[in-house]
Amino acid sequence: MTFTFAVPAADPATAAAHFLARLSVETDVSDVHADLSARTPGLVVVDSRGEAAWAQGHLPGAVHLPTAEIATRAAGVIPADSAVVTYCWGPGCNGATRAALAFARLGYPVKEMIGGFEYWVREGLPVVTETGLARRPVDDLTAPTATITCDC
Repeated sequence: MTFTFAVPAADPATAAAHFLARLSVETDVSDVHADLSARTPGLVVVDSRGEAAWAQGHLPGAVHLPTAEIATRAAGVIPADSAVVTYCWGPGCNGATRAALAFARLGYPVKEMIGGFEYWVREGLPVVTETGLARRPVDDLTAPTATITCDC
């Protein structure tokens, strides 16, 4: 008996549609870092956490717009032709999901950065703190220690 396939896998067309749908609404830390480093035009990364979390550290170049304020403030902060990526604390928090939903309802193309701030930090990427730019060592359970990309 197999546990993995106790419920049979979806047919390939159903599986392809499912994975394409996920990729259309999610992105990862490595890809966001690459796009921010390349200064991809029209990309706006939004930190949807509260003030205390923002002050503790945030992605370089991110815009601070807490989820509860998106509906009323987004139009004044995020250009209408922007592609938005939202993030919150990490996999144990659905704040970025709620933020992405708010942006989608306002008509923005939007993706959620899976892993959130937690995985950004665990992958050794830079964060802005009140004392300046900082990095923590790479957690080798989340990323290769020799490079910022997993080449997947």
